[in-house]
Amino acid sequence: MSFNRKIVSSNFVDYVKIFCRSGNGGAGSAHLRREKYVPKGGPDGGDGGRGGHIVLRANKQMWTLLPLKYRKHIFAKDGGNGMKQRASGKDGADVFVDVPLGTVVKDAETAQILGEITEEGQEMILEKGGRGGLGNWHFKSATNQTPRHAQEGEEGEEHWRILEMKVLADVGLVGFPNAGKSTLLSVISAAKPEIANYAFTTLVPNLGIVAYRDHQSFVMADIPGIIEGAAEGKGLGVRFLRHIERNSALLFMIPADSDDINKEYRILLRELEKYNPELMDKKRLLAITKSDMLDDELTAAIGSEMDVDCEWMFISAMTQTGITELKDAIWKNLG
Repeated sequence: MSFNRKIVSSNFVDYVKIFCRSGNGGAGSAHLRREKYVPKGGPDGGDGGRGGHIVLRANKQMWTLLPLKYRKHIFAKDGGNGMKQRASGKDGADVFVDVPLGTVVKDAETAQILGEITEEGQEMILEKGGRGGLGNWHFKSATNQTPRHAQEGEEGEEHWRILEMKVLADVGLVGFPNAGKSTLLSVISAAKPEIANYAFTTLVPNLGIVAYRDHQSFVMADIPGIIEGAAEGKGLGVRFLRHIERNSALLFMIPADSDDINKEYRILLRELEKYNPELMDKKRLLAITKSDMLDDELTAAIGSEMDVDCEWMFISAMTQTGITELKDAIWKNLG
């Protein structure tokens, strides 16, 4: 199966474009009070109701924008019209759209970022409903005792919006395809990513909760493999690079049988810098994976040639070598 087909069939959706229209405000009433014993009772028209808002709502149980993939148009109800006896029209019902934590909202035309959803329970009004019009009793004055006009309700808002999700994880795994990222995640967490010996096995980010000492834990994200030129769109391109932006720390992973570990590390670092220079401010570690293939002599030789700007260590997910030390180092960098 090609990776393009697999992405299409995946339940992981991190980008959607939706059309949103809030409700119009209801019209104010121009009613004049007319009763059997009050033939000229004056204005008593009520106000129109507010149009319904469209509201984004954080939901920590969600991990994908998949529900919105098939819900391209979202409309809120109009407010009700004002009524006699100064009775206000009913407000239009708000429409709540649940999204995962880490969702970024953009204007589809300008690409301007309008807001971000990062905390459970957070709400953001995406489109405001129109205000209801005032009833005619508001316009009564000394010179106009029976105003026969009322306000129309305001129109709602309508826009195309882009929602992008950035995975919220404490540490992101960065490496070329087949660096052992998925294997590590499967070993130190309960996540079950697909693992195979070919490029781009991982086509969507996988999250795993890693248990640590004293019942503590942290979240690790396996990001699809980077290749040289990813920042320019090669391979899977920048589609998944944005997920690294929210990680507190980055764990670079390079296999022990690499031709040049230092060179690979610098290439990975350069791709991240080209995509977003702010990524250079994140704490980072380097794990030399598949070290079970090395004997003591090779381990010493590689160690003597290491020339990187961060802490590094040998690990093997297969034999569990160095895993405890790796978790300690990650935890220290998250502190």
